[in-house]
Amino acid sequence: MAVTKGHGNPRWTRDEVILALELYQSCHGQIPGPTDDRVRKLSEELRSFPHHAQAARQPSFRNPDGVAFKLQNLRAVHIGVGLNNTSKTDREVWSEFGLDPQLTSELAGVIRHSLEVVDLLPNFDDEEVFAEGKAATMVHIRRERSAKLRKELIASRLNVGGLSCDLCKTDGSNVDLKIRESMFECHHIVPLSVTGEIKTKVKDVALLCASCHRLLHRAMVTSKRWFTVEEAKKCLFSDERITPLRNS
Repeated sequence: MAVTKGHGNPRWTRDEVILALELYQSCHGQIPGPTDDRVRKLSEELRSFPHHAQAARQPSFRNPDGVAFKLQNLRAVHIGVGLNNTSKTDREVWSEFGLDPQLTSELAGVIRHSLEVVDLLPNFDDEEVFAEGKAATMVHIRRERSAKLRKELIASRLNVGGLSCDLCKTDGSNVDLKIRESMFECHHIVPLSVTGEIKTKVKDVALLCASCHRLLHRAMVTSKRWFTVEEAKKCLFSDERITPLRNS
């Protein structure tokens, strides 16, 4: 097993573990060592993460030994032995994506894309990260905040009737007509792991009031899952419990 001297380095994030899982799944049980080109490539990729700029100056940060050790940790979670060396994040990521290499690969693509546009992505509280990881969450929020997409959605709704929240059905009729539109926001209803990096279309978003939008994001974070509009209604506005549904 690889040995790492990375004590004091930041904990691995979900995004980093997902990238490590992608490599692990591609190895089909044959875990490469620190001298393997694939391990070295992932090490270089992780060391380039902009939010680890300070830590990446240390030679021990996400070095090939550390990457190889993480692959061994994922193997331990997979086969159920040596769990004392694994982290909560390792176990959560494996539980959610370990048996779905295609989904892991799609999420890895989202992560890499987000790093290319990191300067354009919004800041948000780390406690608001969705199950897919910080990168996918940032891309999700960036799309939702698109002024062009919001304008197109509102125009399409006005063409067929009026504006109302798809969850609570409030129409803002008690709000001054001049500013009523400002209470509505876009919510991307399809996981990025499903849509990939295609352009978001009006049919891919729901129209929510600001209150419901925030409630739904919090529900997605705490439940570690995505909700359809109908599922969100049950989750937010009734006593009916629904079971977790991964990657709906």
